[in-house]
Amino acid sequence: MLSAAMAALGAVPAHAAPGAGTRAEVDRLYEEAEKATQAYDKADERAGELRREVREAQDHIARQQQRVNDLREQLGSLAGAQYRSGGIDPTVALLFSADPDDYLDKASTLDRVGARQAGRLKELQSVLRELAQERAETAGTLAELEKSRKAVAAHKRTVERKLARARQLINALPAAERAAYDRASRGGRTELPDLTGVTVPDGRAAAALAAARSALGRPYVWGANGPSGFDCSGLMQWAYAHAGVHLPRTSQEQRFAGRQVPLSQARPGDLVVYRSDASHVGMYAGNGQVIHAPYPGAPVRYDPVGMMPVSSVTRP
Repeated sequence: MLSAAMAALGAVPAHAAPGAGTRAEVDRLYEEAEKATQAYDKADERAGELRREVREAQDHIARQQQRVNDLREQLGSLAGAQYRSGGIDPTVALLFSADPDDYLDKASTLDRVGARQAGRLKELQSVLRELAQERAETAGTLAELEKSRKAVAAHKRTVERKLARARQLINALPAAERAAYDRASRGGRTELPDLTGVTVPDGRAAAALAAARSALGRPYVWGANGPSGFDCSGLMQWAYAHAGVHLPRTSQEQRFAGRQVPLSQARPGDLVVYRSDASHVGMYAGNGQVIHAPYPGAPVRYDPVGMMPVSSVTRP
């Protein structure tokens, strides 16, 4: 992630201990911010799923409530017809009491109504029970959604706090070191490196790699998955979406979104996952290069595949 930037700053004399300590602290803050970003992405994705579930449940509840209303109207019509023909059956009258569902549980009384009324009453009882269950389940989903929203907000605060602290430390560096850091952040390659002899597989890997290349030079934006900015896993998800492949949102999940292969067998389009906690991911481009969204202040670019410890290579 910050390897290239830190390497560039390594040219500062060794006796400049405060600067070296600052660089190490910035490196740590960016790494922690990236981990928090992946946690944010996961919580945000889950919140989106829950919002969809709630919308669907509310739509279904509305349809079920209309069904209840229709059944009650039909039973009311039956009661009216019965009244005109000689009086309301006591069981139908009970339907419109304060707690008809309690009455409906007393199944032994159903033999006192006609077959048509009994069928409507049983159907109403079934729908009312389904409606109560769906409302309870939706209440649970809403509670989980609220927890996810709070998690999203907490992870966002964590990322923003760490990035702000990192920027504060960078701004406090001596001018020469700060200039070296800024040059390193803008470093890497956004132009096509030498990929002579590299064979790009046909199909979705080629389409995903082409999409990733089209994003070169766009900024790192934490929590973003394109098209104007990306975090590391957002770039992979966006690129593979152009190939018709849905990848999960986080680098930890993307690690298992296909067949794992040895690094020595990596092909263009493979996902290269970094660190033991899988908190960073890039796309192998061939000839020992990956395309990735490195860290705040650095654009989507090429870097050596060995810039950080590789934990796995996944072929979607």
